[in-house]
Amino acid sequence: MTENHLNYKKVAIIGAGINGLYLAWKLAESKQEVTVFEKRDKIGKEACSGLFSEKILKFIPESKELIQNKINSVLIHFPKKDVKVEFAEKFFVMDHYKLDNLVASLARKAGAKIILSNPVNFLPSGFDRIIGCDGADSAVRRSLNLAQPSYRLGIQGFLLEENHSDYVETWPVDGGFIWKIPRGKETEYGIISSPREAKAILDDFLVRSRITLLGTKAALVPQGFLMPRNSSNIALCGDAAGLIKPWSGGGVVWGLIAADVLLKNFPNFLEYRKETERFFLGRIAFSKIMTAAVYFFGFNTPWLFPKKVKIQGDFLV
Repeated sequence: MTENHLNYKKVAIIGAGINGLYLAWKLAESKQEVTVFEKRDKIGKEACSGLFSEKILKFIPESKELIQNKINSVLIHFPKKDVKVEFAEKFFVMDHYKLDNLVASLARKAGAKIILSNPVNFLPSGFDRIIGCDGADSAVRRSLNLAQPSYRLGIQGFLLEENHSDYVETWPVDGGFIWKIPRGKETEYGIISSPREAKAILDDFLVRSRITLLGTKAALVPQGFLMPRNSSNIALCGDAAGLIKPWSGGGVVWGLIAADVLLKNFPNFLEYRKETERFFLGRIAFSKIMTAAVYFFGFNTPWLFPKKVKIQGDFLV
């Protein structure tokens, strides 16, 4: 952190998701006075696949105990060709709900205060810094009068079917893809696509595949990098800032990378924004172009694809 530790700050973090809890943990460890406000009456994201690259262990080493399965590749089922994509680093399947609660316990032990059942409709007063980690429909983002992101919808459900495979399967669809994730003791199916079409596309796939899921959960996924440009005391991180991988809709590792940039520059939020933009904007643009190209060639000229490729899963390079 760039400021002398003797100059402590009172910090309000809005949202007790993984990014807010991680920031609370690390800021409290550096002796900042941290209060987390969470609108729900419990901690833990439930509508999330919990598929993270092994970088998660760099940020949260304690999460090693939560690994349910290890993933080495993804098999993409285009209509006329299957393509195997190997990951340069492993991905881990974890229970996101348990991960959030693990980090909440670390934050509390470090001295952070977490207040549940406390929706924030107006920015709290009496704090030197406010960090919005309140998800896709961020109240902090709205309070800053920033443009709203576009959204996709993620839906997931489960089969009580044991599956220890080391690869994920996906079926590209308009605006996203359907997935199958082996979670060890169960198998997960889901979709990310446009909010209007996602459910119908998934339902049709499940009927054709003769699959009946044990209930489903859904969540909006923001698309679009959004940061306040002139605020020295309010910042956004994670889903609230639109830090979502364009090809997969995942955002945990991206959000944690941004969180570490914030911690490095704390309490200078303007420098945090500048460094985050330098790191992410080019990568976001590149990944959008690559994703569009993969979909175009996969549907139109699949013979141009090799049967096997290798990528770095968090940044496509």
